[in-house]
Amino acid sequence: MEQTQKADVIVTEGVTKVYAADGIPVNALNGIDLTIQSGEFTALVGPSGSGKTTFLNIISGLDSPTEGKVWLAGKVLSEMSGNELSDFRRDNIGFIFQAYNLIPVLSVEENVEYIMLLAGVPKAERHERVIAMLKAVGLEGVADRQPTQLSGGQQQRVAIARAMVSEPTIILADEPTANLDSKTGADLLEMMRRLNAETGMTFIFSTHDPMVMEGARRLITLRDGQIDSDEIK
Repeated sequence: MEQTQKADVIVTEGVTKVYAADGIPVNALNGIDLTIQSGEFTALVGPSGSGKTTFLNIISGLDSPTEGKVWLAGKVLSEMSGNELSDFRRDNIGFIFQAYNLIPVLSVEENVEYIMLLAGVPKAERHERVIAMLKAVGLEGVADRQPTQLSGGQQQRVAIARAMVSEPTIILADEPTANLDSKTGADLLEMMRRLNAETGMTFIFSTHDPMVMEGARRLITLRDGQIDSDEIK
């Protein structure tokens, strides 16, 4: 039986990031070469200061490398203008943060539909997709609530729904279970694994959580800004 060839969704070549700390150059990343294919469920791990968040920021175009190139969905990020990069990021990347980053004055539905609103998706389609996505993350019936009326686990589910509803190429999650108790974190991780399998979306986590590491299908360990190990389970 012929095996389907998966596309490369992220490719980095010689990615280096140097910061100036009190006038002294500090290498946050040191020449990272990495390829991530569509549908992966990958965790970036390593001690604090290993470069995980810097690397996430660079592959998402939120930051630029000092040296090297990043391809995302076949496009070189450094070759885009500010507006092009902003639109490209909106259409291709869903973000999940440990602090949820929901807009408190908006309802759950308004939070989830926000990216689609920016992209000009018609109102009826936005509503239909939001309701379907809330059902997928186990939040039926909460569309009209405010974020403050939800538990931490429910708020993170809203954040996951918001990240996925516009069907981006990649979901980037920075410590998504850090503010949750272990059971809620385990439930969310299992839900994300299921959504990954059902949709084929690529998930990349930055994490210290052993449970997320255990649940990942690929584990990339960074140390001193370099790839220390790369394990496919």
